[in-house]
Amino acid sequence: MLLRCNRVSYRAALLAAGVLAGCASQQPALYPNAHYRTVGAAAAEADIEACISLAEAHGNTADQSGKVATNTAVGAGVGAAGGAAVGAVLGNAGRGAAAGAAGGAVTGLIRGLAKASEPEPIFKRFVEQCLAERGYQTIGWK
Repeated sequence: MLLRCNRVSYRAALLAAGVLAGCASQQPALYPNAHYRTVGAAAAEADIEACISLAEAHGNTADQSGKVATNTAVGAGVGAAGGAAVGAVLGNAGRGAAAGAAGGAVTGLIRGLAKASEPEPIFKRFVEQCLAERGYQTIGWK
């Protein structure tokens, strides 16, 4: 049973990683204010890329992939604790802890991968400030 659970968890993690790895990184969405309408979409896209490059040149990064391992480990720990508690009630704390750790790790991995596609908050603020100085209004990220 435990071996089967681990195989299912492993397959789910691989599937989630494949799906989420295909997600493109987010970029700012601009409000079509007077400046945007004057310069056009192509110039606005070039300005977005320039602001992203400027943010990266100043040591800011959009990458949150380092948090994936942390979320996976935390998920495994929480899952192991919960699984051990359930396993103790049902008569096998070790098996419950192992199953809970596997499930928790998958949950943590999926959550971490989903968050990794979002830029760091300071990176977003840097790019938004750069765009504002160029006359754009950022309304969100997509």
